[in-house]
Amino acid sequence: MHRDIFKAIADPTRREIINLIAHESMNLNAVADKFNMSRPAVSKHIKILTECGLLVIKQQGRERFCKADLRQLKEVTDWAGQYRRFWTKKLDALDAFLIHEQQSTDHTNPKNEE
Repeated sequence: MHRDIFKAIADPTRREIINLIAHESMNLNAVADKFNMSRPAVSKHIKILTECGLLVIKQQGRERFCKADLRQLKEVTDWAGQYRRFWTKKLDALDAFLIHEQQSTDHTNPKNEE
């Protein structure tokens, strides 16, 4: 089953799990110890993140380790990027307008210097 990445990262607990594992690979118990919830609840979050491809579980001896695979976040970055470009253009236009207005005001109201 492939889950929607946007739904997966919508949950703050899952985002925190990603943040933890992005910095270092951790075993499942170490991840669960970081949260004030049951191990089955943490396991459910990890399962969802695994199903959408953000985490990979590797067996090492008797332990299972979580490793982040953040390539899937490119979809989120691409989606957000279109809005970043939109707002950058709007804010640049506003900046240009305000500069023009300020220059117009400065020219029509020169300071009286004696």
